Amino acid sequence: MANPASDQRCPCTSGDLFGSCCGPVLASGSAPTAVRLMRSRFTAFAVADVDHLLRTWHPSTRPDRLDLDDETRWQRLDIIDHVAGGPFDDRGVVEFEAFYRDAAGRGTLRERSSFVREDRLWLYVDGVVRSG
Repeated sequence: MANPASDQRCPCTSGDLFGSCCGPVLASGSAPTAVRLMRSRFTAFAVADVDHLLRTWHPSTRPDRLDLDDETRWQRLDIIDHVAGGPFDDRGVVEFEAFYRDAAGRGTLRERSSFVREDRLWLYVDGVVRSG
């Protein structure tokens, strides 16, 4: 799936345009905050940008490869909570709920994700899936 045009709404459902939201983060791999990285990773799942997902995944937990399900359509992201993860922090936590549709119907994924900032880059470390 191709990235949206710069003047289209961003798939992360921030309400911003792709060109001023996740577009620059997908292009560079650099986000100013853990929340912005989380939004860009959701967008990467929505547009099947495996390269962005892997390069923003911490090497200590990153898989060798990532196969995305072609049947899954990521539709909406809600940020539930975040702790730290700002431009002057080294660590951050972002809790989110992602809404999707797949062959079985509609579903959600709620996760509390950990991030670290190394060499001025935010990286996804891991997450704990939460129920409702």
